[in-house]
Amino acid sequence: MHFKWRPACMGGVAAFSGLLLATPAFAQTVTAPAAVAATTPAAADDGWRYSLGFGVFETPRYPGSSASRFQPAPLVGVSYGRFFFGSVPDANVPFGLGAYLYRDENVRVGIALSYDLVNPRETSDDEHLHGLPDIDRTAHATLFASYNATWLSLSGAISQDIAGKDEGTTASLDLLGKYSPVSKLTLTAGPGITWGSAQYNQTFFGINAEDSARSGLGEYSPGSGLAAVRFTAGASYAFNRNWNLGARVTVSRLPGVVGNSPIVEKTTQTTYGAFANYVF
Repeated sequence: MHFKWRPACMGGVAAFSGLLLATPAFAQTVTAPAAVAATTPAAADDGWRYSLGFGVFETPRYPGSSASRFQPAPLVGVSYGRFFFGSVPDANVPFGLGAYLYRDENVRVGIALSYDLVNPRETSDDEHLHGLPDIDRTAHATLFASYNATWLSLSGAISQDIAGKDEGTTASLDLLGKYSPVSKLTLTAGPGITWGSAQYNQTFFGINAEDSARSGLGEYSPGSGLAAVRFTAGASYAFNRNWNLGARVTVSRLPGVVGNSPIVEKTTQTTYGAFANYVF
């Protein structure tokens, strides 16, 4: 079978990095919106590509929080051939370094290494967390794959904590339909799910005996299982070859295994975002 490598379209990378960065504290959490494959055509060469942008987002303070926070976010992307640095357009990686192992017109498979920019959860985020430990930043290794057609995108990713911070493994799958009522406007919408390992769910939603005594919350051991069910809708408008503007909203539901945790104040989590970027 014949194929050739193509560089990441950094206009699409940065545009959809707004979607990826709309996570609590720029960490890889289960309520993070799914990645969407770029809708802009790939560049015709394997040279350097750069993108700069800026987004503003409203996100839950932590997974399960009933309060939200306003969060500005610079968006940066760099690629050379199959290698990339920045947000990953085909996986739930807010900011990482990696490479495409295979890529043709429709299918992409790759790996990425990333690190949380700040702690996913801190006791100071909310009075409800008093007595519970912070969740530290960690490094992740992610294997991802996607299938992209004119009218839909299917993406999946498996991510593992590789820094020993007890954040376990997550696996996500998202299906998004795409529709362009006019040539420059692309609308997207569709469902997604995330599964969390027992270790992941325990770290984010579990309460051991010691934490229970300090916090006053009951002990809870969620085990492995579905950690989020979500629906994402968005729009992206390409003014020209360089500039585009977009907006996204993701509504996530924390199902039984994690939603029943005493840590969770609200099982429905909503993230809003708007962003603009320039590719050169």
